[in-house]
Amino acid sequence: MLRTPEDTDSVAATSDVAPAEPPPPRLLVQRGLFFGPSALVPEDLYSVVGSGAARRERHGVHLTPGTRVSTNTYFGRVHATYWQRWTTAESVQVRLTVSGTGRVRVLASDTNKVWRIVAAERVDDAPERVVTLSARIDRFLDGGGLWLELSTETGEMTVSGVEWSVAAPPRMARTDVVICTYNRADDCLDTLRALADDPRALETVGTVQVVDQGSDPLEARPRFVEVSAALGARLRYVRQPNLGGAGGFTRGIFDATAGAPDGHSDVLLMDDDVLLEPEILVRLTAFAACTRHPTIVGGQMLNLLHPTHLHISAEYADPEILTVGLPVPGALAEANLLGLDEHDLPINQERRVDTEYNGWWSCLIPAAIVREIGYPLPLFFQWDDIEFGYRARAHGFPTVALPGAGVWHADFGWKDWDEWHRYFNLRNGLITAALHTGFSTKRVVRQLGKTLAQNLVAMHYGLAVTLLTAVEDFLDGPDILRDGSADAAAEIRRIRSAYPETVLHPMADLTDDFREVQVVRDAGTPTKQRLTWLKRVAYLVTDRAPHRTGFVPAGDAHWWHVSTFERAVVADMGEHGYRVRTRDRGLALELAGRGARTLRRVVREGPAVAARYRAAMPALTSRANWARLYGLDPEQRH
Repeated sequence: MLRTPEDTDSVAATSDVAPAEPPPPRLLVQRGLFFGPSALVPEDLYSVVGSGAARRERHGVHLTPGTRVSTNTYFGRVHATYWQRWTTAESVQVRLTVSGTGRVRVLASDTNKVWRIVAAERVDDAPERVVTLSARIDRFLDGGGLWLELSTETGEMTVSGVEWSVAAPPRMARTDVVICTYNRADDCLDTLRALADDPRALETVGTVQVVDQGSDPLEARPRFVEVSAALGARLRYVRQPNLGGAGGFTRGIFDATAGAPDGHSDVLLMDDDVLLEPEILVRLTAFAACTRHPTIVGGQMLNLLHPTHLHISAEYADPEILTVGLPVPGALAEANLLGLDEHDLPINQERRVDTEYNGWWSCLIPAAIVREIGYPLPLFFQWDDIEFGYRARAHGFPTVALPGAGVWHADFGWKDWDEWHRYFNLRNGLITAALHTGFSTKRVVRQLGKTLAQNLVAMHYGLAVTLLTAVEDFLDGPDILRDGSADAAAEIRRIRSAYPETVLHPMADLTDDFREVQVVRDAGTPTKQRLTWLKRVAYLVTDRAPHRTGFVPAGDAHWWHVSTFERAVVADMGEHGYRVRTRDRGLALELAGRGARTLRRVVREGPAVAARYRAAMPALTSRANWARLYGLDPEQRH
């Protein structure tokens, strides 16, 4: 029966209709960015113009006729395989604003990089239209991702405001950013400025806490006032004595987990000297919120000097041989993200690989994990992040190194090992081995002996003493950590100052006749390294050498090459200057004797010392211990 609006039954029927349900809330997990945070970053890490011409901007792109733009890139992909494996998300939605004429497609890949179209829409002469496309996250368990392909034929098209989202979880934990800094005021202020300049990313976190342990504090710089005003109430600035990266980062964790558990915050740890991509805040916090149970979610490291290169996409450590940064099988390592593979396809982490830990250049740690396993060890720095990751793993908490969430950090390959911090790398590696392995003294001693032997023939006397001091201090047991290792940092600098080859000189100081420091290149890696080492020992004992002097490039400064000189001028790995290594047979024999005695101690005392570290772990990682190290009042210890 036809009813008119005046019909009273019609009015009654309309009033009985329930209001439409509001759409379920959604969580932003990734923005579509077409340009990096700095002109120093290649835009092809974000989007690629496959044909035609396009104008790429940070949050949008304009396509001229006959153009195709793809976001099948490191920062442009949604790495769906990680979302399917670790989170509760069942589908992802992409929303974008389009004007003009063209086509928008969502493409997906499988483990073999074979692509398929999962959603598409054509837009014709749109003044400004919102397009929404969806894709299920259901066929990516072993690998694959999702990305946009934008194309035009005879028309032009502009795309902006790209946002990928999933159904919001029932609860979002608060996350605080923690930046530890030591005498890198300008770098740290640059990082804070990058955060302040991206309010959408900043919305995803609570407090931004800076723990300043340096003698050149941020607050003494004029720019600090400007940055503080930009961050406003979000900024929390803390000064404290230098307790290394472990002490600085733990202070942020300590403050974020004060009081009752319902008031705790997750923490996103971040180095002060990175080139920051603020988008990492959006991606790490969203992924962590959607994981099935508490998970450490790490950002990946790209090389600052070589910004298209990914350090390692997933890694593990072997503490008994004091080795970190080993690529998990199938992981990308020092990969050029703008390169092509053997099939002329883009290089990306297509297959999922599971990491065992993540460095703290950028890493999100849930408060629930801290409550369960305790705080980091007071190791000063080096291995603190690795030990914490393995401790979490032992308690059943995984770590995910999330592709597409990256920051640029100083290249490890351009850092010289002949520095005081090598002490902490060695000592803390031994402590981690004591805590998280069976501590095979056979493996430990073999590795220590091999390293010491190579140092001695290569005239690395200060580095040899650094190694021996680290081992001897480890054998003293967990009491060496009582002061947070601040005294050890000062002492190893004092010890090393007695060895001239540890001093880095600027090139302007090289006064040798240029004919005496001609470059002598390495002949190549020896196939029988043990026999080669014995020959080098013979050179040392008989005081002979194929070369009296010469200049050795940093990339050629291997023990088997440097040991062929009486005196070698060796370029620093960072290529800032040089060091001079001069043969001293008496010193080498003295250190060899000390080394033999120290290694015998490892065999005799090692298992018992390892047991002492394991017994001391609960106290060393307790809130009370860190409150003591920070000199806080007793009521702040809980």
